[in-house]
Amino acid sequence: MTALRYVYAVCRPFRSALQVQLTGVAGAPPKQLTHHGLIAVVSTVPEADFAEEPLRAHLEDMEWLTATARAHQTVIDSLTVVTTPLPLRLATVFRDDSGVRTMMEAREEDFRRILDRLEGRVEWGVKVYAETEPTEAVQPTESAGPTETGRSESAATSGRDYLRRRRTQTRAREDVWQKTAAFAGRLHEKLSAFAEDSRLHAPQSATLSGASGQNVLNAAYLVPRADSEEFVELVDREKDDVPGIRVELTGPWAAYSFTEEFAEEPEERQ
Repeated sequence: MTALRYVYAVCRPFRSALQVQLTGVAGAPPKQLTHHGLIAVVSTVPEADFAEEPLRAHLEDMEWLTATARAHQTVIDSLTVVTTPLPLRLATVFRDDSGVRTMMEAREEDFRRILDRLEGRVEWGVKVYAETEPTEAVQPTESAGPTETGRSESAATSGRDYLRRRRTQTRAREDVWQKTAAFAGRLHEKLSAFAEDSRLHAPQSATLSGASGQNVLNAAYLVPRADSEEFVELVDREKDDVPGIRVELTGPWAAYSFTEEFAEEPEERQ
C-alpha cells in the first residue's frame, strides 16, 4: 500500500522532544522533515484514504472527518507545548517527501514571515453568550362558552393576556441581548488593547455547537506566551458579576486565526 505524506504544520527547529506515544492521523507517529532551516511535521497516511477521490468522499463523512480533525489537533497541541507552529489546513497531503520540500521551497518566504510574527505567541479564544431563559409555550385558554358575538369573554381576555405575555418575553430577550452586546463590546475593546492582535469570528450557531445561550462574541486574541497568565486574569476580572451573561475562555492554542491562508480554525473551537 502506497503511503502519502500528511503535513500538520511548519515550524522552526526545536530541541524538546514530542510525546513518545504521540500518534497522528491514521495512527502514525509524526516526524520532522527539514528543509532550509525549517521543519515540516509530517506522518504517513494510506493512499487508499487520502488520494484525491477517496479523500473527497471521506470529507463528507462526519464521523471520519471528526476523528481526523481530532488527530490533527492532537499533534498541533503537542507542538504548541514545545515550539511555535504554523498549522496547515486539515488534510494537506503530498505524494512523498520531495513534494513536501517543493511546497516548503515555494512558500518559504511566507512561512518565515509568519513564523517571525508568531514566535513566542499563542492564541486565546473568548466567547460571550446571552443566557436567555427557556421560554414556556404560551397558549390562549379555551372558551368556556359563546357570547352573543360568538366568542366568550374569557377567550377574548386570554387572547389579550397571551399577546401581552409574548410582548413581555420578546422585550426581555431583546434587553438581555442588548446588555450582552454592550458588555461584549467593552470586553473585546479591553482584550484587544492588551493583546498584540485580535480577530472576530462569526457567532456560533447554537444548533451546530450545542452550547446554551446566544453567542454574541466569538473572538481570538494573539498574546505573548509570557503574558498569558495576565491575560487570563484580565478575562476573569471582567466576567465577574455579570448575571445573564456567560464568558468562555479557551486556550492557549496554536495561532490558527493569525496564520492567514495557511490554516482554518477547527469548527469546534470557533
